Amino acid sequence: MIERENKHTILILGASGFLGDALYKELCSYFRTFGTYNISNRALEKNKHFFQYNFEEDDIYEILEIVKPTIIISALRGDFSKQVLLHQHLAEYVLLENTKLIFLSSANVFDAYSKYPSYELDKTYSNSVFGHFKIKIENMLLRLPKKQIVIIRLPMVFGAQSPRIQEILHFLKAKEPIEVFPNLVMNVSSDSKMTQQIHYIINRNNYGVFHLGSEDLVHHDDFIKEIVASHDLEQNAIFKQVYTTNKERYLAVLPKFNKLPKHLQLKSEDILSDLKL
Repeated sequence: MIERENKHTILILGASGFLGDALYKELCSYFRTFGTYNISNRALEKNKHFFQYNFEEDDIYEILEIVKPTIIISALRGDFSKQVLLHQHLAEYVLLENTKLIFLSSANVFDAYSKYPSYELDKTYSNSVFGHFKIKIENMLLRLPKKQIVIIRLPMVFGAQSPRIQEILHFLKAKEPIEVFPNLVMNVSSDSKMTQQIHYIINRNNYGVFHLGSEDLVHHDDFIKEIVASHDLEQNAIFKQVYTTNKERYLAVLPKFNKLPKHLQLKSEDILSDLKL
């Protein structure tokens, strides 16, 4: 039997989604771990550690009162304005209860910078609605006591069950074109690597901003073609090259200050190895 590492009680908001589910599976053997799900799911309804919760309609306080988490992980997807409102409530709770909040953010908080990769202390600046939304929540959380906040900025995250891989497999089976962006330079992560890194951050009681992506940079089209090459349906592959700019455009989050130990750093080839069938 695995012994629990400490007395943390963790609540994962969005635990039935791709990232939330991966985090629940990584953490539940070590901590008292609870999660929320939105769409009706019979398996989760029977699990006493899961709560049905629609953040667009329901109040989070009832679940917080039941669980009394020492750590909240926000891995939600959905309506941006309702998420902002929810995080205002979470920020109030964090202040009152001395709880830690881990927020899964995105490389898109830097998507207006296209000429170079971004580091933890760089000023956020986005041209996209998604990036603006993530920045709004980040700025709200950065006003809280610094030891109570962890902001995880993620690049593209892949995994066998990830929406991106499932979409690629769908296009291959249907012999439909897969969009690739030849001028997009990025770094990447996988669900298994990301969950190990967050597990370490929790264990070490770390706080601040973390950029959890591969140390190396890759071109989007090369990386997607490598993924396709590892599947039996490669002969069905049709690629549609999309050029949003004539020059190379960077969307990569690299660590400079909050570096994790060597065994938790990763390269893009590690992710490709994880994805091989």
